Amino acid sequence: MAVSVRPAAGPGDAAAIAAVYAHYVDNGYATFENAPPDAVEVERRMRAAPRLPWLVAEEHATVLGFAYAGRHRERAAYRWSADVSVYLAPDASGRGIGRALYAELIAQVAALGYVSLFAGVALPNPASVRLHESMGFTAIGVYLNVGFKLGGWRDVGWWQLRLQDPPPPDPAEPREWRVEDDLPPIG
Repeated sequence: MAVSVRPAAGPGDAAAIAAVYAHYVDNGYATFENAPPDAVEVERRMRAAPRLPWLVAEEHATVLGFAYAGRHRERAAYRWSADVSVYLAPDASGRGIGRALYAELIAQVAALGYVSLFAGVALPNPASVRLHESMGFTAIGVYLNVGFKLGGWRDVGWWQLRLQDPPPPDPAEPREWRVEDDLPPIG
């Protein structure tokens, strides 16, 4: 596999991420968004505070997938937790690319001082469940009938990966992610 994983940066990667993600928005319920975000919106999300990793997997200069971490919830007490997601181009499944993206993402988020990662999986999605569990995530519950998409109510299962176990009694503040070549201004 000649696939490399690297930080996502700039409008080119944002456009490639938007293209991969649009497939899931338009053709299923792996995401509950109803309209695919454009590259400008994806780049805005990449820059959102707190700044957390966005990674792409590419082969021969083609982005085959992406993974990212984001804020778990708004309240300050949640700041040591992050949500994570991974999406692959439809023809990139089954090649270990999701695992490679997640391995790098988990390592980078752990290095920032985060304590737990959470992943929501619209059910049923056995491939995503297998991926998360193979990476050490543990099922912690299901939100029943939480979203309505494609003519039906959808459940979302939640998985957790403890990066620090046990959690520290007096945790240091988590740090924001820094890309060596920070993203240029939008526009």
